Amino acid sequence: MKRTSKETAQSARRITRRGLILGGLQLGFAGVLATRMRHMQVDQADEFRLLAEENRINIRLLPPARGRLFDREGRIIADNAPAYRITLVPEDADDVEAVIHRLAHLIELDDDAIERALAEVRRSAAPFLPVTIADRVSWEAVSRVAVNAPALPGVAPEVGLSRIYPLRELYAHVAGYVGPVSERDLARYEDPPPLLRIPRFQIGKVGIELHHEETLRGHAGTKRVEVNATGRVMREIDRREGEAGGDMQLTVDNALQEYVQARLGEESASVVVMDLEHGDLLAIASAPSYDPNKFVRGISIADYALLRDNDHRPLASKTVQDAYPPGSTFKMCTALAALEAGVIGPDDTVFCPGSYQVGTRTFRCWKRGGHGHMNLEASMRESCDVYYYDLALKVGIENIAAMARKLGLGSAPDVPMSAVTDGLVPDIEWKQRVRNQGWRIGDTVNASIGQGDILTSPLQLAVMTARIATGRSIEPRLVRRIDGVETPSRAGEDLGLNPQYLRWIWRSMHAVMNDRRGTGYGSRVEAEGMAMAGKSGTAQVLNRVVKNDEVPWEERDHALFVSFAPSDNPRIAVSVVVEHGGGGSAAAAPIARDVTLQALYGGKPPLDAYPSSQRTRIEAQQERLERERRLRLAEERSRA
Repeated sequence: MKRTSKETAQSARRITRRGLILGGLQLGFAGVLATRMRHMQVDQADEFRLLAEENRINIRLLPPARGRLFDREGRIIADNAPAYRITLVPEDADDVEAVIHRLAHLIELDDDAIERALAEVRRSAAPFLPVTIADRVSWEAVSRVAVNAPALPGVAPEVGLSRIYPLRELYAHVAGYVGPVSERDLARYEDPPPLLRIPRFQIGKVGIELHHEETLRGHAGTKRVEVNATGRVMREIDRREGEAGGDMQLTVDNALQEYVQARLGEESASVVVMDLEHGDLLAIASAPSYDPNKFVRGISIADYALLRDNDHRPLASKTVQDAYPPGSTFKMCTALAALEAGVIGPDDTVFCPGSYQVGTRTFRCWKRGGHGHMNLEASMRESCDVYYYDLALKVGIENIAAMARKLGLGSAPDVPMSAVTDGLVPDIEWKQRVRNQGWRIGDTVNASIGQGDILTSPLQLAVMTARIATGRSIEPRLVRRIDGVETPSRAGEDLGLNPQYLRWIWRSMHAVMNDRRGTGYGSRVEAEGMAMAGKSGTAQVLNRVVKNDEVPWEERDHALFVSFAPSDNPRIAVSVVVEHGGGGSAAAAPIARDVTLQALYGGKPPLDAYPSSQRTRIEAQQERLERERRLRLAEERSRA
């Protein structure tokens, strides 16, 4: 059926109206868009330009150079060295595992290192971020990687600064070491600094590196980089270098520290040398030691096991961390307590038959036949135990404990080292509180000669000796300057002890070393004006009387010795502890004498400073130590 002309006209009109409506709607929509676009491009142009800039530009932190450590003469202890590392961008490698295994043939990655590298890749936050595969590699290794770049997609060498300890074992227990930030490190902060989030950023773990972390760390620099929509770096726009950490000068002397460490040799032992003017620690050494550089690089399981399982405990900072019964080195505390309490005079005598009876219990003197009549000087000179047993019952434990604390025992010395022990000075209140037991007379008798529950560290013994030598509350100082600014002297104030009583103690300690009957006479100094005053001690390991050569090494007594010199004008105090060394006079006193002379002369002392009968042996010892020093220097040069 054909449409009429009328119907056709009506249909055309309907189409025209529909078109006009649609066109109007489209025009209105376009107008709205145009208005919105104008608002965004003109009215909000500045706002969106800022947002776009912020999305395009990232600010990233740059690790600062860590502050360096120097000895008292300005010689380096801890430094920063350029360190080459090999990184991998996972998304640029066709096959990450295959690339790492190819890389292992060029830079000698072992199986453990390969596993660590793969674990780092798996932990990576994004595939376009570089992951460190190997750190502190040689320039030769970097060159091999560069030459083989086509076969190592995604691999690139980088350079940065890493901590280095050129003296290796010499200051491991003092300076400590740094290592990558761990979750445990972050947990110490309520709001961790952003700098600590930098991958493989190094932070102090022990020793001065830990205790002065804030000073040594410095402040981060920044760089602005352009990134694309996925966050990949396109180019670096500008850079502002960080502020290096503060340099620190310690009080220790490299040459003396090296001598002390060499003199201790294979012993499990410790030595502290303390200056008596400001309290400066001139040497503070624990033996054996370890190479802290291994911890900076990431110590292997095998190397750590060797350190951990060594019965001489190289990881322990024996000078401050370990505590021992002081043995007869404590007798000065007992004597001073009795003098201050007025219960004895220097000429009052006690008869020593070789034992002392307290109720039904017998306390033995080390000399079974007894010493006979002993006054203060004789008892110290020959280390008579009975004299101090009798003294202790007259003066009481409270007075003895109070004197020990006044002389620096029973509280941790304030030094920036790790795990510094308080030691222990027991008294009536302590035993009741800790053991829920009453104090017994026998406890006082044992305490009088430094046995029983009394515990002291080698550093505390040095402080005790320094206070006896000066009469001041001298404290140890380990940091001399921070960024060139001198730290306060720690010479201390007058202790309030009677100067006459101190002179009697000095005279008695002088007799120990310089009287033929003195227990330390074999380790005397014969150079004029260099005489030592000292006291030996033996700390029992087993609670029974046995000969040291009849038991294994680990069951033998500890040998201790404390001294100051020169005895008529004290300049330094020394403490020595030789673990399981036996008698203090035989094992510890010769070390103290040799170290004292080295410190007083500022180097190798003349042979005539030693007893004539010992000079041939001493000369051979000096030659051996010099050969060992030259070998160490040659090894260091070859490593460099």
